[in-house]
Amino acid sequence: MKVYDSSTGTASSPEQERVKVGIAEYEVTTSDATLTTSGLGSCLGVALYDHGAGVAGLVHVMLPSADGVEDPNAAKYADTGIETLLLEMERVGANRDSIHAKVAGGSDMLDFSENGSGIGVRNMEQVESTLDDLGVPLVSEDVGGDHGRSLRLDGASGDLTVKSANKGSKTI
Repeated sequence: MKVYDSSTGTASSPEQERVKVGIAEYEVTTSDATLTTSGLGSCLGVALYDHGAGVAGLVHVMLPSADGVEDPNAAKYADTGIETLLLEMERVGANRDSIHAKVAGGSDMLDFSENGSGIGVRNMEQVESTLDDLGVPLVSEDVGGDHGRSLRLDGASGDLTVKSANKGSKTI
């Protein structure tokens, strides 16, 4: 996991640095870097931001819970991924009481469930529960549907731009 800050020399660059967040990965920035992720179908991108501390983080989660999984990749699961991201943000100066969340993804592009909720819905239910347990308010979301999404989290402003196939772009 990399933490980007102005001491890396990127702050003097005329272009804003872009940092890719892969599937089941997370990144934190204390600079103006833009955190990006793509390929969100039933997966969710969870963006956390503390305006006062200037700390932003993004995790790309695939599944709801790591319960019963031995030695899990924390970022793969909504429950452990959000908690890990939050702890890393606090480690670099974020204040939990000032952090808010934005979420996008959770489509039901391929519904294999015969009875019950699809994985996108279950992912979102776990995200909401985990954020509530951690005391982080969810201030905006773009979830559900049957289309994929790509995200850009602006580390300077906390704006989350959601680009959807055939749906255009919007900032939440």
